Order: sequence, then structure tokens, then C-alpha cells
Amino acid sequence: MVALSSLIPSLERELKRLGYQDSTMKRYRGCWRRLERYFADRGVEEFSLDVAMAWVDAACDFFAKEEADTLKQSDIYLFRVAQMLEDFAVHGAVLRRYDRRADRLTVDQNELIGKFQAGLRADGCSTSTVRTYGTLAGEFLAFVETHGRLADCDARTIEAFVVTLTGYQAKTVEQKMCAVRSFLRFAARQGRVEADILNAVPTVKSSKQARVPSVWDAADVTKILDAIDRGNPCGKRDYAIITLVTRLGLRSIDVKRLELDDFDWPGNQLWVRQAKTGRRIQLPLLKDVGWAVIDYIRHGRPTADYRQVFLRHTAPIGPFTDQDHLYQILCKHARVAHVALSDKRRHGMHSLRHTLATRLMEGGTPIEQIADILGHQSVVSTGVYLKTSLGLLRRCALDPDVTSEEVL
Repeated sequence: MVALSSLIPSLERELKRLGYQDSTMKRYRGCWRRLERYFADRGVEEFSLDVAMAWVDAACDFFAKEEADTLKQSDIYLFRVAQMLEDFAVHGAVLRRYDRRADRLTVDQNELIGKFQAGLRADGCSTSTVRTYGTLAGEFLAFVETHGRLADCDARTIEAFVVTLTGYQAKTVEQKMCAVRSFLRFAARQGRVEADILNAVPTVKSSKQARVPSVWDAADVTKILDAIDRGNPCGKRDYAIITLVTRLGLRSIDVKRLELDDFDWPGNQLWVRQAKTGRRIQLPLLKDVGWAVIDYIRHGRPTADYRQVFLRHTAPIGPFTDQDHLYQILCKHARVAHVALSDKRRHGMHSLRHTLATRLMEGGTPIEQIADILGHQSVVSTGVYLKTSLGLLRRCALDPDVTSEEVL
């Protein structure tokens, strides 16, 4: 166990090293002071997550709100303050889920990541893989730095990093481990680490085809869209974003990167450069989508010299980053619409893509055409949506009395 009086200064130094802004640090210090008073009033000197969560609950009635699904961002922020202290006490590192800027690296480390990504491109990896593996390698490097140098990375360092992934889905852990393994293989060729370090990276198997995509009920999607207050700028933006994903199946990252010039208004077409595949696809600019975007651009979009269509409406005004998640937008309006969000299934923006694909498949749209709309490079990826519809599965059911020869 570690004393709270020493844990907080150590965490503060780490956050400064990671480049947290002064305004953010001021907010953290305020929370820490309140937390310290809570511990002191109870005569507790060593940090305990149970006591910290009791403080969170006392401050905002956290557990009751969580049960009622009415948590606000300010409530979740207090939870993150407590959880960050716990993670730093256990792992000696700030995990990325609490800091989008935690992958700030030194010039030498950025250069190493750049060479790693160049090698991936030379090996023919997709644009998405190069970007994702580079990001995850940076995350790993940032963690390693809290335990020493990359050259000193050993099995204990790898094990400590794996522990920080507790609670992530198997598919996410698999992706992170693949990226780490790829990066360490590259680093070994560069003489930065010992080659046998690769034996310490665990193998995680997760079948993508084994998962059933989350699909929304059409009535719930309509309720969410109807509940959005389109009388304010943020509402106009959120309505346009959700409509784009719902009607055209765009990935969140492609929505964030959309530029004003991507819209061919006279031709009623939308050109999208897909971040995952690097392909440029053409989609029909449906009337409801077009008017939603026009309404935002004319009456809701902040005046700013950016080519990206959608901007953040809080200072500093600017485009969304690749690390910004849009699922919070969807969750916010789902709560307003009183649409239940179960923790047993995903309810982010990507689930709206799943919903569109399933509805198109149920409507008889050829799977090849659905693959083109969603930007899949293989119809195998599209075929997974067959699992989300009982009606489609019934059509595929075989008569047990029919022999295999008759089926063929």
C-alpha cells in the first residue's frame, strides 16, 4: 500500500511529464484536495480504492445514478480521478483511457515509431493497421518509460503492461498484443531490445466471426433522433453526425475527417476517403442527410478556419481528433430519449453501422453492394451481420431430413 500523501505528488509529476494542461491540472488538484480531506476525516492515510469510491459516491450519489443510468460527465470525472490514483498506485503509470495525450513521446521515440510505421507500410500493411499499430506502439513506449528504458524492457515489464489491460475485451487485448509483438520484433532488428523478449508477449486469440454485432431497434433510433434539440448548435451537429452514420454507415473516424469539399452538392454525392482502407468511395447524398449537414453548416457550425465539417464546440474550437470518441454523443441523446443502454451489448456509433448493414441485408440488398457501402474489402466481413437477424437465419436453416447430396 502507498500513502495518499506521497501518491498524489508522484501522480502530479507524471501528469506534468505527460503534458497535461495547466487548466486540467488545476481541476485535478481541486479534486485531490477534497479527496485528501475525506481520507483525513476518516483517519485513513494509505490510499484505498474503496475509500476513494466512497468519496465519489458521497460527492455525487454515484452508485444510485449508475443504477438509474443517469450519470453525468462530472460524476464520471470524479470516478476517473479515483480510478487514476488506483491505476498509478498499482501500475506506476497513467493509462490511456484517462488521457488522450498520454502518448506524447520524446523526439527519439517519435522517430522510432515513425520508422516502425514506415516498415509496416513497406511490408504492405493497410493504412488502418499502420496508424493503429503506431498508436499502440506509442502507448507501449510511454508505459515502458515509466519503468525504465526500452533497452531494459523485460518479461516483468511486459507482464506489468498486460495487467493494465484488465477489463478490456479480448479482441482489444489481442490487437494491442499484436501491435506490441510487431513493434518489439522491429525493435529487436534495430538492436533496441533482445530478440528473446518476444517470448514474453502472450498470445490472445479472439475470433471476429464469433461475435454477434450489436443492432439497434429501428424505433429506438428514431426516438433518439427525435429527442435531439436541433435548436442549438451542438444539437444540429449531433443530429447530422448520427444521421450520417445511421443512413450511410460511415465509420466514426471518417465522419470526424469529413471536409467541406467532400460534398458534391449539385451531384448529390458524398466522397469519403476511408481511414481504414485508404480507399475513396462515393455515396449517394440522401436528402435527409444533406439537409441535416446544411442546417449545421449554416446555423450551427462555429466560425473557424478549418476544412473539417464537424468541430468541437468547447474551447479550443477545432476538429475532432482521431482519439475523440463520438459514442458519448449517442449515449447522451439516448438517455434524453429514455432509450435503455444495456451494458450487455455495445451501444456506440459503430453499432449504427451494424444496424444499417442488417437492415439492408433484411431488405434483400446484395451482400456485395452492402460491402461496398460499408467499405469492406471482403464480403466475409459483411457476412457476420447475418447473425443479427433471426429472419435471415431462418432462411438459411437446413431441413434435417434433406441429405447433403440433395442440398448440393
